[in-house]
Amino acid sequence: MSEPLKTSPQRIAVKLKSAAERMIRKGHPWVFNESITKESTAPKSGDLAIIYDHRTNKLLAIGLFDCESPIRIKIVHFGGGAQINEEWFLEKVNQAYRLRESLLASETNSYRLLFGEADGLPGVICDVYAEITVLKIYSAAWLPYMELICYAIKAVIKPETIVLRLSRSLKKEEFRHLVNEGDVLHGELSSEEVVFKEHGVKFQVNVIHGHKTGFFLDHRANRKRVGEMSKGKTVLDVFSYAGGFSIHALAGGAERVLSLDISEPALELAKKNAELNEYTGFHEVFRGDAFRQLDKMVESEEKFDVVIIDPPSFAKQKTEVDNAVIQYARLAKLAADLVNPEGILLLASCSSRVSSDLFFDTVEYELSDSHMEFEFLEKQYHDTDHPTKESFPEGSYLKCGYYKRIS
Repeated sequence: MSEPLKTSPQRIAVKLKSAAERMIRKGHPWVFNESITKESTAPKSGDLAIIYDHRTNKLLAIGLFDCESPIRIKIVHFGGGAQINEEWFLEKVNQAYRLRESLLASETNSYRLLFGEADGLPGVICDVYAEITVLKIYSAAWLPYMELICYAIKAVIKPETIVLRLSRSLKKEEFRHLVNEGDVLHGELSSEEVVFKEHGVKFQVNVIHGHKTGFFLDHRANRKRVGEMSKGKTVLDVFSYAGGFSIHALAGGAERVLSLDISEPALELAKKNAELNEYTGFHEVFRGDAFRQLDKMVESEEKFDVVIIDPPSFAKQKTEVDNAVIQYARLAKLAADLVNPEGILLLASCSSRVSSDLFFDTVEYELSDSHMEFEFLEKQYHDTDHPTKESFPEGSYLKCGYYKRIS
């Protein structure tokens, strides 16, 4: 960091509209600006919002002000009083780590330690890649607490290095005297490239320039599942990015794997990841637009034993949901024609705006309307290090369906 950040927040009494109070009682961690009816003084980002019931004056929750966001207050504690201090952060990180301990007994040294709202720290993501920990901050509310967050992470998991990544909003000029993208908060970073293991399969990640924190850890269980079903099979991995599914398929004994993505750098990384592992099958990478290439494959009557369709989010805003549904339907229709008899089709979505019911209804309608017959096998969601809460449905974004072509 450019200079030490000290915690000196104001404690500001806040009252809300009745509807917002009801949401807090249900455990929802967001308070929008228009829901605030009274503040005891003007806040700045990072100040503590002490939220009282507007009728009884009883304490409802404690949150952090984020003056840069329409989500004005991010709730970090529900119910009675709490001191947001070293002990509080230590307990939060300890609780999060205990939820992930079982994963670390599976030849895996990469995991999400902190998952924002799900772990009671809205706007904070922390991913671990072997000895390197990447802390990503999405809200200015957390800037005054950086030392406390790092203290807790160091105490609980004892990483060699902690690297800071920032959301786009925190890369503005006004924050540069406080934090910068790629700051090393603890230890030393000898190389941006880190090799880690996922159920025994090796991958490489760039912790400074990689997308998000460098890698998508949420599909870990599905990648393992694909690896287990790929022995002796031909596999098509569409929107392959760095080859997560592809490499697990190769490590699982696939005969041939085709990784398709529009990004040349992503495909280069997929090739590097393949080289980190032992395999006997043939790995081919192909750069192109997924929809156009799938159209061409259907026209040429190509077939695969396992087809994986894992696109990026199609709906980052509510207004994009209808178009996203059209795209998912189109992908399901195209992919169905590429699956061999007795083959497996995996269809996934990471669009939080598209509910799991809407996604599965959409793709299953297309499969049932095809000239082939598919049998539903299973549905999967987030891996264990990406916990979800009923009180925060916005955090449940990943859904994945497995379907077997039976005729």
